[in-house]
Amino acid sequence: MVPAAQQRILVGIDGSDSSKAALREGAEIARALDAPLTAVMFWQGPPIYEGWETVDPNRPPEGTEDVLRSTVAEVFGGEVPEDVSTQLLHGRAAARLVEESEDALMLVLGRHGHGGMRRPALGSVSNACIAHAHCPVLVVRH
Repeated sequence: MVPAAQQRILVGIDGSDSSKAALREGAEIARALDAPLTAVMFWQGPPIYEGWETVDPNRPPEGTEDVLRSTVAEVFGGEVPEDVSTQLLHGRAAARLVEESEDALMLVLGRHGHGGMRRPALGSVSNACIAHAHCPVLVVRH
């Protein structure tokens, strides 16, 4: 039997249509397995200075939390199920998703998000997670 901490379905989101498709698919899997779902989004520290103002590298850029909330609200139609949680974490998405996958039953990702080239078969985050995650990875084609 899988330990309770490993029962969650982990979905990486970034606000893109591809990540919304992954969140929908992850929700269906979580529902079928009667497992909680965690939608996770990552941010990296901004430059130390923005203009002439010092920026707190430990606080997400303005609007990041709004993207997380609005993405989840859009996918669930404003009625977010009780067993769905969200996390906004600091760090590079690929490395942190691999780390977070240690206590997940499954990791669900979109084929590609906002970054990088427009037409690759898979994005760099998806490729890294497929190669290094500690649980099965499902890459959802949008």
